[in-house]
Amino acid sequence: MSAIVKTWADGLITFKDGTGTPITLAIAFDQGNFSVSGLKGSLRETVAIESRGELVTLRKGKRSYPTGSFSAHFTEVSKGSGAANLIDALTRKSGTLWASAKSTTEALGDLYTLDIAFTIEGTDLGDGADHTFTLEDCDIAFDFGEAETGDTWSISWTQYGVTSGDLSCVAA
Repeated sequence: MSAIVKTWADGLITFKDGTGTPITLAIAFDQGNFSVSGLKGSLRETVAIESRGELVTLRKGKRSYPTGSFSAHFTEVSKGSGAANLIDALTRKSGTLWASAKSTTEALGDLYTLDIAFTIEGTDLGDGADHTFTLEDCDIAFDFGEAETGDTWSISWTQYGVTSGDLSCVAA
């Protein structure tokens, strides 16, 4: 058991595509505000069944889909060629490494999804290992905003797969 509370400075966000050896991108300039909502041990809604106003049964209902977000400082729209950045990965920008990216849900249809891996530093803080989990099959959207304190990309997603790693959530 760790005795050290983890903070925003301990996290690393990485996108992964669906190729056999995934194309990956560690997100640069994120603001340390990564969040995920709706995770449960079983990714199912709770159905409360009542009889005359009294709870009689709790059952698993339809599949639930966690959501999440983070923001990153704006430095450029696209690398244009060669190495890639955040938007290149999300748009499969021609001329970049991500142009050949495969959706993690390619077998399910034509939606472009990615896995989002989150690593929280642990070993440098005396833990036996870093803490990691992957949000599989995420449909990712992005917004842009300008501000006196720096322009930003706001990234949001809906997760259609399961959560694997230290924070496992199952669909069944």
